[in-house]
Amino acid sequence: MKISVGMGSCGIAAGANEIFNILNNGLNDILNREAENTATGSLPAVGCIGMCYLEPIVNIDSDIYVKVDPKGAEELLKLIRGEENNAADYKIKQEDLDGLAFQTRIALQNCGLINPENINDYIAKDGYKAARKCVLELSYEEIIKEVKTSGIGGRGGAGFPTWFKWQAARDSKNVGDVRHVLADANTGVPQKKYIICNADEGDPGAFMDRAILEGDPHAVLEGMIIGAMAIGSDEGIIYVRAEYPLAITRLETAIKQAREKNFLGENIFGSDKNFDIRIKAGAGAFVCGEETALIASLEGERGMPRLKPPFPAEKGYRQKPSNINNVETYANIPWIIRNGGEAFSEMGTEHSKGTKVFALTGKIAKGGLVEVPMGKTIRDVVFGAGGGIKNNRKFKAVQTGGPSGGCIPADLIDTEIDYKNLSAIGAIMGSGGMVVMDENTCMVDMARFFLDFTCKESCGKCTHCRIGNRRMLEILNRICEGKGKDGDIELLSDLAVQIKDGSLCALGQTAPNPVLSTLKYFKNEYIDHIEHKKCTAKQCKALLTYAIDAQKCTGCTLCSRKCPVNAISGAVKNPHVINNETCIKCGKCAETCKFNAINVT
Repeated sequence: MKISVGMGSCGIAAGANEIFNILNNGLNDILNREAENTATGSLPAVGCIGMCYLEPIVNIDSDIYVKVDPKGAEELLKLIRGEENNAADYKIKQEDLDGLAFQTRIALQNCGLINPENINDYIAKDGYKAARKCVLELSYEEIIKEVKTSGIGGRGGAGFPTWFKWQAARDSKNVGDVRHVLADANTGVPQKKYIICNADEGDPGAFMDRAILEGDPHAVLEGMIIGAMAIGSDEGIIYVRAEYPLAITRLETAIKQAREKNFLGENIFGSDKNFDIRIKAGAGAFVCGEETALIASLEGERGMPRLKPPFPAEKGYRQKPSNINNVETYANIPWIIRNGGEAFSEMGTEHSKGTKVFALTGKIAKGGLVEVPMGKTIRDVVFGAGGGIKNNRKFKAVQTGGPSGGCIPADLIDTEIDYKNLSAIGAIMGSGGMVVMDENTCMVDMARFFLDFTCKESCGKCTHCRIGNRRMLEILNRICEGKGKDGDIELLSDLAVQIKDGSLCALGQTAPNPVLSTLKYFKNEYIDHIEHKKCTAKQCKALLTYAIDAQKCTGCTLCSRKCPVNAISGAVKNPHVINNETCIKCGKCAETCKFNAINVT
C-alpha cells in the first residue's frame, strides 16, 4: 500500500503537519518501511499536486482524500487497518479529478506524486536518464538542436527561444576579457562559464517555481546539467528567494543526493566532465527577476539592471559567459530530451510551443496550479481547470503576467493563450500568474494595487521608473479617494508612455501595463470615480455612502452595537439612522444586518 501526504507550503499552511504526524504515528506497525525513505519517517511527504484549494491532501494508492482534518486522518487509519470507517467523506469529487485530467503535465509531472527528498523516487520516473544521455552520448550541437526543435521559450516571462540563449553562451569567447582569452590559448583550460537558475519568483499571486522546487527539485537539477553540457559549463547557481525556506531545504537535500550518486561533482556519470551546483538565497527584490539585476545580486552588489548589450551570454556573472533560465524552463528540458523536441513542439501554437504552468488566485473557485498546452483559451483555464468564479459570481477580468501584466476583460475570455495573442491585447504571459476578478472588483483599485507594488520594488536607477510611477500612483490614490479631476485620465496615459519609453529594464517598461489595460477596457470606471464620485464595484470606501432603509429596519439595534464609532442611532424596535459625518465606512453594519436594511451606494 502506497501512502503519502501533500507537504508543499500550501499543504503545511492548511495543517498538513498535524495530519502527517497522526498518520505517521499510526502507521508504524503496518507500513512497509523502505531504506530509501528520509528523515520524514516511514510515511513519504510529497509536494503540492496543484489543487491547493483542497489541502491537506492524502494519497492512498490511487485514491485521493482531500481537506483532511485530524478526524479525517483517524478515519483514514481505520480504512488502512480494514476497520469500519467514514473515509469516503473525504474522498475527492469527480469534478475535481476532471480538473486534474484536463491538464497536460510536463513541468509538474512529478509534483505531488514523488517524494522530493528521495532521489530514488525521481530515478524511478526515468529521472536523470536525459542528463546521462547528454553527458555520455550527445554532443552539444545535438543537445541544442533538440531544444531548438522543441521550440521552447523561456518560461520566466519573455518567451525568448531557449536554444538561442544556449547557443550564444556556447559560442561566446568573452572577447572583452583579453587576459582570459590568452590564458585559454596558453593553457588549454576551458573557458569558465556559468549556468544560472532564476528562482526569484516575486509576482503577487505567482507560486509556480516554488511548487516545482518543493515537489520535484531533481527535475530542475537535471535540466541544469543538460544546459551545462550544452554551453560548456562546470558550475551552476540557483538564485532562489530566501522567502522559500522549504524549497531551499529540499534543493539542498536534492543536491546532496545527486552528488552521492555522482550526478553532480567531478567526473559526473563516470565521464571526464565536471559540473556542480550551489544555492544563493536572495533577499527578495522583485527587480532581481531581471537577469542583469540578478547577476549583480549574485556578485554581492545591489540588485540593479544594467544596459544590454553586452548580454549575459557574453558578459554575465563575474564577467564570464552565463546562461540564465527560470525554474519552469529547466524543469521541461529533461522531458524534451527523453521524448524528443518534436513531441514538445506538437503541443501549443505556431508561436508558442509546449505547455505552460499557471497559478490561479483571486476570485477563482479552485485556486492552485494548472498546466495546459499553449493555445488553450482563458475560458479553458478559468472555467475548465479553475472551476469558474467563487460563489457563482460573474467573471469580470483576469490579470496575467503579475504586476507587469494587463487586465483582460470578460469579453476577451476566448482569447487563445500564447505570447503573441496576450501581447496583442495589452497583456503579457509573464511567469504565469493569473489573478481572477469578479463583479465586485474595482478595476481602478486593482491598477492601484499593482502599481503600488512596482513602485515599492523599483530599484530607483531610472528617473522615469522611480518618479514617474510614483506620480501615477498618487493620481490613482487621489481618484480612489474621490478627489479625481478632469485631465487625470489623459495625464495617466501620458505618464505611462513616457515611463515605458524611458525605463531601462522590464520592470519600468511594463509597470504602467495594469493602468493602460484598465484604461483601455474599463475607462467607464475611471469616469465614474472622477466625474460621478462613485465606485460601481463598491470597493473604494471614500466614495461609498451607507444608509438604512427605514422600511426594512426592525430596530434590532445589532448594527448600532457593532458600529465601532457609534455612528448609528435609534430607539429599539424603531428604524435607525447612520450619521455619515461620523461613519468611517468600515462596512460592519452591512455585514451584521440580518434584514438587508443597509444600502451601500
